[in-house]
Amino acid sequence: MSFKIHVIDVQNQLQNYIWLIENTFTKNVVAIDPTEAHLVTKYCQNHQLNLTQVWLTHWHKDHIGGVPELQVAHQIAVYGPREELSHIPFLSHPLNHDDHFEFEGLNIEIIAVPGHTLGHIVYFIDELDSVFCGDTLFAMGCGRMFEGTPEQFYHSLNRLAALPPRTKVYCTHEYTLSNAQFALHIEPDNHAIQNRAAEIRAQRERGEITLPSTIELELETNPFLRVDSPAEFARIRALKDNF
Repeated sequence: MSFKIHVIDVQNQLQNYIWLIENTFTKNVVAIDPTEAHLVTKYCQNHQLNLTQVWLTHWHKDHIGGVPELQVAHQIAVYGPREELSHIPFLSHPLNHDDHFEFEGLNIEIIAVPGHTLGHIVYFIDELDSVFCGDTLFAMGCGRMFEGTPEQFYHSLNRLAALPPRTKVYCTHEYTLSNAQFALHIEPDNHAIQNRAAEIRAQRERGEITLPSTIELELETNPFLRVDSPAEFARIRALKDNF
């Protein structure tokens, strides 16, 4: 089997991306955190793709907004965090930590990562060396701590940091440039951060997407993966909130 990962740039104020995974033989596709239904439907029509599944990482509107309309237009299974069923009542397949399910023969592993929201989950696909991580881990950053505690968020990030270094990180926002500026502020003498920040600046000037990253790259350049305690995480998260 052969798979291809597509991206839809929502081009909204929050700079969302919608990721799609296509089985290139069957043309069946999953959409991850579909902000707006019409963008997904149009993309599938233009590329002759058949939407069969939707995966949700957490309940925020910019991640689930397109689902009700997609359910009307397509025969789809909707996967998402069981702990957020009260926010996402239209889930057909509620998921817990360590659950597994299949998409087109791929084994999908669920990892719970509370912090940004209490029920946030990510989708790890070992066969594709990929993790779809919503708003928990960003390129050179992490999500805001809306519902969880520093302890929860710190341990969630450690779970992701323990994935194979080659794992590609597909997060949901183009925040990398501002995250790079903050990382330089936190670790001004880190040469890996300096080099990556320059590269990201050039990418954005060319209008290019900065994703995916990798776990290996994040361990070298993401200050939130380089702290050694929940207290230190809380300290730099508070600094980033006001940066």
